[in-house]
Amino acid sequence: KDIQYINSYYYNKLETNRFDSNVGKYVGYTAAGVRQAEIWNKDTSLIAMRKAQREAYCLNNVGIDYQVA
Repeated sequence: KDIQYINSYYYNKLETNRFDSNVGKYVGYTAAGVRQAEIWNKDTSLIAMRKAQREAYCLNNVGIDYQVA
């Protein structure tokens, strides 16, 4: 539960939007980012793919990262 997958998007060093696996959807931080997040959140296949990334990437590699630390 404490493993979190975040996919952030930046424009001119400013974070515009991000997908957060704990929230389960895209969140916008600028006016353009909010509009883009709304569009992406309507695409159920994109949301399902991002949610699957947590299990495919994070959960498979967490053991490796903790061994190194």
